[in-house]
Amino acid sequence: MRDERGAALLAVLWLSAILTAIAFSVAITVRGETERTSTLAEGVRSYYLATGALERALAYIEWGPGHKKPDNTPRYFEPGMARLNMDFPSGVATVEIIPESSKFDINSIKPEELQRLLMNLGADPARAQLIASAVQDWRSPAPPGGISMFDQQYLSGVPSFRSRHASLGETEELLLVKGMTPELYHGGFVRDAAGRLQPQAGLKDCVSVFGSAGPFDINSVQPAVMTTIGINPTVVAAILQRRHAMPFRNNTELAQFAQAGGPGFSRLTLGGNTIFTLRSTSRLRVGEGRYSDMARTVSAVYKFHRSGYTPGIESLRWYDNN
Repeated sequence: MRDERGAALLAVLWLSAILTAIAFSVAITVRGETERTSTLAEGVRSYYLATGALERALAYIEWGPGHKKPDNTPRYFEPGMARLNMDFPSGVATVEIIPESSKFDINSIKPEELQRLLMNLGADPARAQLIASAVQDWRSPAPPGGISMFDQQYLSGVPSFRSRHASLGETEELLLVKGMTPELYHGGFVRDAAGRLQPQAGLKDCVSVFGSAGPFDINSVQPAVMTTIGINPTVVAAILQRRHAMPFRNNTELAQFAQAGGPGFSRLTLGGNTIFTLRSTSRLRVGEGRYSDMARTVSAVYKFHRSGYTPGIESLRWYDNN
């Protein structure tokens, strides 16, 4: 009888252990799914907050500088503004206004200038030279016989393809050229002296199919572009510090940096042309004075037509997750 009671007790103990393990596993799964759902919901809310800020920025730009505050500063927008900070009940958003003319035209930039730009973005000299040559081949007419050296390499891979041998229609085509990496194209994050992560620009932030050879907007041009056109790195740092505190508003403020900027400074100006990228980054409000760690960014390329043209603003490209 004692043996039977001992076996029954052992079975109960084993069954209790198994049920405890199952309950623990279910609890972990439920907790994980709850956190995943919460993160997904937060991401959706952040997305629509960023989208709403982008729509509000378009309205501000249309209203223009005619509306003034009591101190005579623009209530909504004036040409030359580099960003708009917006406060919503559910969070905050910053909309950057980036003239496409503050970027190099990828279809006309000189190979040697593209090579310098790539090196300023962190590419080693050999890779930078390879990519610059591959881009030149991509946008140039096919050679006699129709197959270039780069075509042969592309056709030997999987999937196989050929160079476009025509102007790039989108900068994403650069991801296909020989030597290009996603990190070099998209950029990433680096740690500053304090150990904090800071965004680092990629090639897509410095070139555009709507770009130019200059002049470039001083309030939005990337540091790598300024260094590439020959501006003194010390002056580049001073420009970044100044526009972080306050954007440049007139040519007098611009001229203060001209003497020390070097010959490339003549390729900087105020404002852009008619095509702009609006990039909106949002954070949800999660408590009194606290914001979510999740930031969601959307952007779009718009063409602003002159007065009398319908529609006044034309959407050229939407980036759902920039």
